Amino acid sequence: MQPRRIGITCYPTYGGSGVVATELGIELAARGHDIHFITYSQPFRLTGREANIHFHEVAVSNYPLFEHPPYDLALATRMAEVAEFYSLDLLHVHYAIPHSVSALLARQMLAVRGRHLPFITTLHGTDITLVGLDRSYLPITQFGIEQSDGVTAISSYLSDRTREAFNITSEIEVIRNFVNCDVYVRKPELVAAMRPRYAQPNERLLVHLSNFRPVKRITDVIEIFARVAQAMPARLLLIGDGPDRSIAEHLAITHGVQDRIHFLGKQDNVNELLPLADLMLLPSEMESFGLAALEAMACGVPTISTRVGGVPELIQDQGSPDQVNGLLFPVGDIESMATAAIDLLLDRTRLNTMSRAARKTAQDRFCASRIIPLYEDYYERVIARTASSTR
Repeated sequence: MQPRRIGITCYPTYGGSGVVATELGIELAARGHDIHFITYSQPFRLTGREANIHFHEVAVSNYPLFEHPPYDLALATRMAEVAEFYSLDLLHVHYAIPHSVSALLARQMLAVRGRHLPFITTLHGTDITLVGLDRSYLPITQFGIEQSDGVTAISSYLSDRTREAFNITSEIEVIRNFVNCDVYVRKPELVAAMRPRYAQPNERLLVHLSNFRPVKRITDVIEIFARVAQAMPARLLLIGDGPDRSIAEHLAITHGVQDRIHFLGKQDNVNELLPLADLMLLPSEMESFGLAALEAMACGVPTISTRVGGVPELIQDQGSPDQVNGLLFPVGDIESMATAAIDLLLDRTRLNTMSRAARKTAQDRFCASRIIPLYEDYYERVIARTASSTR
């Protein structure tokens, strides 16, 4: 693919869609593309020093007439400005609401001046499964998807759900989430240096990574860990923050395991922390893909998760031992997940086999080197298709 000038809009806060969008921009920039992030603050995984990456802040006026500042209109204006000034070839927006509608407005603004700007919408999950199905948002979400020049989804599950929920008949390209397997990797010397900060040699170390929203069921994580801690010396790393943190802290005190849990808050060095663990816990009520599980798997850390959404497209719990890369259970089945965690942590041979299978899955199917070319190919197809339709 020839170098392109690509605008990317996402929610820059802690969350899967923002992580994927930011990592995508980083990977594309490393491959020679000129990347322009257009959003209200710099995405948290950007340092500001990456080559070929530019950040354009969306400023929203607090005019007294507006009870709520019109971010979507300010975003559309900034998209059009950046696209015109830097001659962007394409906008790629992550999360349907309001980004696809803002991109549509920007496209229309530029079209009046004879400038063509196609845009692609990537669906990440809650924009479809939660927000989009709110009756007040459903029509505008459907409209934004239908008006996009291209639409991608991060799992087959999400693609199917979108077609069902919004009666979408046009193409939805499935391009799954990815991880840089050279960055997310277990480095023995780093593990040896860092792990003693969080666990003693005789202790097992579990990890959970999320934005601590109710859908992540952080209380189930605490319940599972409390049972593991009764069975063996163990500690828990909780990476992230969010509305359910205080509930998790209170539950940890109730179970008497607060001194066994490290609440680390939001962290930028997730790739250094995940390899320290023996096992990831992800008992979510819904995951359209399960990016946290993939990042752990790339580090050789298998995941105990719930059999929901797109997770079974990532985690395989059936087959020969060298193919099983994690374990899946029904939502809320705390006892089974705790028992499975205990059995696995006590069986070092089985844990090591599962760890190797997890890493192999990440390398074979979800490394950035395999997924980014799929995005590049899709960009070219959309650019070519829309260019021919405007001639």
